[in-house]
Amino acid sequence: MLNKIKRIFIKWLLYAMLGWLVLSLLIVLPFRWLNPPVSMVMLERWLTHDDYSIQQTWLSWDEMPKKAALAVITSEDQRFPIHQGFDVDAIMNALNEAEEGGRLRGASTISQQVAKNMFLWTGRSWLRKGLEVWFTSLIEVTWGKQRILEVYMNIAEWGPGVFGIEAASQYHFGKRASQLTDMQAALLASTLPSPLKYDPARPAQHLIDRARWNLAQQRKLGGTNWLATISE
Repeated sequence: MLNKIKRIFIKWLLYAMLGWLVLSLLIVLPFRWLNPPVSMVMLERWLTHDDYSIQQTWLSWDEMPKKAALAVITSEDQRFPIHQGFDVDAIMNALNEAEEGGRLRGASTISQQVAKNMFLWTGRSWLRKGLEVWFTSLIEVTWGKQRILEVYMNIAEWGPGVFGIEAASQYHFGKRASQLTDMQAALLASTLPSPLKYDPARPAQHLIDRARWNLAQQRKLGGTNWLATISE
């Protein structure tokens, strides 16, 4: 009798796991080709704020100003082309700093930020972190690096109700993203991942310093030609 119960339990557990995999793929895979009309962060902001409007204009990878894409990678995740969704070195460094008495800082990759912004809710919990790992792995396997970066550049929050590099450029500098100067792109990138705290159009000195560091790092990487390392 006990063995029969075990077999039934294992059987339904396998069914549940298979069902969760299929459901996850149905959620994630279409956005390999389709541009998402909304992210979960956008939806959460809209539901929790009165008179909240969303500004966003989607740019395809071909339309994307490469100087802005490079600035974002430089600021957020320089190992983006080579990791599999998780930067183990950055995670270990963050944990070591915390053990030595420092603040436990985040070590999220661009892939992880896309996963949580697109499919999950804000806030911190072990459940959300576990789901973030799961969805990060799925988009790494099914989307490819170029698509992940394209989605990130279009759903990243850059101000109250401002999502994506095109809306950010219009909101902060009154120009299209394709018209951004190198410094303006670096300033926008340097506000991440806390864009609601900074004003790239009227930057404080520490933000200017971060943007200058960003530009120096871009040159070390080899400029926009380095983006050729990001495959579809």
